[in-house]
Amino acid sequence: MTMGMKIDDANALVARSDLSAIAEMIPMDAKILDLGCGSGRLLKALKTLRHAKVMGVERNQDKIIECVQRGVPVVQADLNEQLTEFPDHSYDYVILSRTLQTVKRPDKLLNEMMRIGNHGIISFMNFGQIEARLQLFFGGHMPVTKSLPLKWYETENIHPGTIKDLRNLFRSLDIKVLKEMPIAQQGDLFKLLIPLSSSLFASNCIFVISK
Repeated sequence: MTMGMKIDDANALVARSDLSAIAEMIPMDAKILDLGCGSGRLLKALKTLRHAKVMGVERNQDKIIECVQRGVPVVQADLNEQLTEFPDHSYDYVILSRTLQTVKRPDKLLNEMMRIGNHGIISFMNFGQIEARLQLFFGGHMPVTKSLPLKWYETENIHPGTIKDLRNLFRSLDIKVLKEMPIAQQGDLFKLLIPLSSSLFASNCIFVISK
């Protein structure tokens, strides 16, 4: 374990395959903005392992306190509002991890990401994954899976979408997809089938985007 990074922080990255993949994508000394940064574990890892210059945006007060305790700089803000305090192209990468589906207008937030950063990295939960489809088709209820563990009335997700939905949204906003990485949760039975159809078998997908 790298000095300065707690064991629970390292374990959290391992448990979230998307966070591990994002951490590996970031080059050394990059300037990073994480929108909806949570408790700051990813930013702490990037600061420690990549010597990144990091900043988080979070609205939950308890999570902000955790960021501060980790030594991660953070500002309190609602992603549904204009992020006007951040100048154009002021960051190398703007990260949005499993958050796009929780905001009121995903299209507007994507445009803000592209204004603020030279690149964006989005970790997107695929509501079209086969396990979710089967639960909807045979059970007639909103799915509960490893990647979607909360019941419909507990979740903050207000815009459930599929990988194809997000690709279409990128096209409508003239956003370029530089890299697409479909992934699965640990222990996911469908992991080996992802190369056949990411839309059907990937529970999560990471996109690297730019204008």
